[in-house]
Amino acid sequence: MINVQNLSFTYPGTSTPALHDITFTVEAGEIFGFLGPSGAGKSTTQKILIRLLRGFRGHVTILGRDLRDWDDNLYEQVGVCFELPNHYGKLTAIENLRYFARLYSRPTLTPETVLDMVGLSEDGHLLASQYSKGMKIRLNLARALLHQPQLLFLDEPTAGLDPVNARRIKDLIKAQKEAGRTIFLTTHDMNIAEELCDRVAFIIDGQIKLIDSPRELKLQYGKKLVRVEYLVNGHLDACEFALDGLADNRQFHDVLRLPVQTIHTQEASLEQIFIQVTGRNLN
Repeated sequence: MINVQNLSFTYPGTSTPALHDITFTVEAGEIFGFLGPSGAGKSTTQKILIRLLRGFRGHVTILGRDLRDWDDNLYEQVGVCFELPNHYGKLTAIENLRYFARLYSRPTLTPETVLDMVGLSEDGHLLASQYSKGMKIRLNLARALLHQPQLLFLDEPTAGLDPVNARRIKDLIKAQKEAGRTIFLTTHDMNIAEELCDRVAFIIDGQIKLIDSPRELKLQYGKKLVRVEYLVNGHLDACEFALDGLADNRQFHDVLRLPVQTIHTQEASLEQIFIQVTGRNLN
């Protein structure tokens, strides 16, 4: 779906490249996470891929076609959910969606359908200017889904959402994947990346440091230990045991006979792995 080779980009009037020789691919039907702190190059990459920024160096293909050969017909095939709201504040949500639907030559879903998908079915009559930040983010996503695109670009899709609506949007993203769509997701939230992404790329200072699946990264960077917390004479205690040879570890079996409170492997989080690999945190 996306093939990027040796992509570089420098904003006019600056000398430091925003992107420096990055290479990656996004396979059909996967959720690909582009992870990094603010200013790392995530949004710049997305803007290039959706033709908002020109003048890049390198080779990029979208849907098997060179990006430089695409015209505005690209937008019939892709949907974009920007991090910042971009609607007409004096129009209602339904009026906004009706307007944007008319920009497409392909059949679109009804405004009511996409509003229901993002949990805004009761608020379609409100002006976009009356929406909270979280509601505007969901309206952004509704707009991106209108024409049922093959490829979705989502920029911080759960930013500003409460836990209930964040869960709804995560489930919706999973449903889009199950429907066969490909999703390019940019975020600095490692929790959403860990839950949703098939593969992730760590980007820092315009360079990709690592690409792999969250599972493989955890296996590679996590500790091969299991931690058991248990009660002894009413007091909480804990032990760690190596996973290798655990079945024959007599001390481990003895601990299991005590009142066990918790037991879990010592996996590294994506955020911990990001810091270990890049030497930087996500702030």
